[in-house]
Formats: sequence, structure tokens, C-alpha cells
Amino acid sequence: MTTPANDARTVPIATDSGEMAAYDAHPEGAARGGVLVVQEAFGVTDHIEDVTRRFAAAGFRAVAPHLFYRTGDPVLTYEDLPAIGPHLQALTEPGLVNDLDASIGYLEDAAGLTPARIAVVGFCMGGSVTALAAARRRLGAAVSFYGGGVVEGRFGMPPLVELAPEFQTPWLGLYGGQDQGIPVEQAEALRKAAVGAGVDTDLVVYPDAQHGFHCDARPSYDPASAKDAWERTQAWLAEHLPRDV
Repeated sequence: MTTPANDARTVPIATDSGEMAAYDAHPEGAARGGVLVVQEAFGVTDHIEDVTRRFAAAGFRAVAPHLFYRTGDPVLTYEDLPAIGPHLQALTEPGLVNDLDASIGYLEDAAGLTPARIAVVGFCMGGSVTALAAARRRLGAAVSFYGGGVVEGRFGMPPLVELAPEFQTPWLGLYGGQDQGIPVEQAEALRKAAVGAGVDTDLVVYPDAQHGFHCDARPSYDPASAKDAWERTQAWLAEHLPRDV
């Protein structure tokens, strides 16, 4: 699907590592909250920009930071898997936390939002980064779509099963039962680990869905699962993001 832009543009965000681009989509009227949309392993693609506009259409000020800015800020095709390796290998936990902090700060300054009114929602690689954000920062809500690194860790981060008990932000995980890279056993282990957090957590497995089931630009797109996951995401944000803090 393609969501029309009310007011969307690419803007610069200053970080400790230099200038990072971000796709910034505005809602009509006052924002009901903010959403950081964390990219897939293919960059800030047309799909990620579309998702960002969808959040804006739902009333949020939504920003998608370009996390590959240190390695040329490419947008890669879904077919060219070898090309993503160098960009993923350049990511580190300190760098990602720096970029998340800069993006949160941008929403605070540009939209007048407190961290309690900001959510982070990530897809694929971004689902893993979202779990990191939920463990390291106290925000309003977090939603991970099929984030990997559940038991082995990525980007120098601990495995998600180790991060989960440390969640400070209410976290929802959305996974595919047919994901060849994230077995259901790993998703269930993550669910159990997240129960130990001191905040609300939940994890949903879609039995027939593959990895990337939410992305309508990929062969693995599953419309029914994507629709349900989007509705659950909206409900999670509505439940956990206050309107006026």
C-alpha cells in the first residue's frame, strides 16, 4: 500500500557521529504521540517511508532515522542479501543507542514530546534495535516486528533473551511461525524471558507467516497477519502512550 504524505520530508539530525538523515512525517493537527520507525536491514526503503506516513496518518509524529549513515546511507534491494553485510557489521550497540537518543531528542525538540509519549517500532533488523531501545531507555511503548538475534545477539548487543528481563519500556513482539531465521522455539523463549521484565510485555506468533510478513514489497508479505499486527501495534500504542504527559 502507499499512504499519501500530509507533510513528510527528509531532515538532518545531529549525532555524536555526525549528521544522520531521518524521514519525518507529520500528522494533521496536534500529534497524539511520537513514533521512531526503525528500518529493515535494507535501509530506509520506500516501504519504511510508507510505514512512517501510516503512523502519521494515525495521528503520530513519525520519524525513521537512516541508521546506515556511517556506511553511505544506501537503500538496498530485497534480493541483494550479500550487500547488506558490511552495513550490518558496522553497527554497534553504543552507536545504535547514540542514534536512538538523537532521534528521541529530535522528537522532543521538534514536536514537544516527552519520552513517555514516544514509541519505537522496528522491523527485521529494526525489531532487534527496538528491543535494545526497550531495555536501555524508558519510553512509552515498543513494538518489534520479527527482530532477530534472539539467542545469539547482534551488533555487539546481548541476545534478546538476555535483554528482555531488562525491558524498561512496555514491549510487544510480533513473529512469524514460518520464519526460517527465527524458529518458533526462539520466539517462545523470548516470550518467557520478557515475562521477567518490570513492564507490560506480550508476544504474538502468526502460525502461517514468514519473516518480513508485514512488508508488502516482499514475497513473504502476508496480508492477514500484517493487518492483525498493525492493529495490535496501534492498540499497544493507544494503551501505553499517554496523551498529555
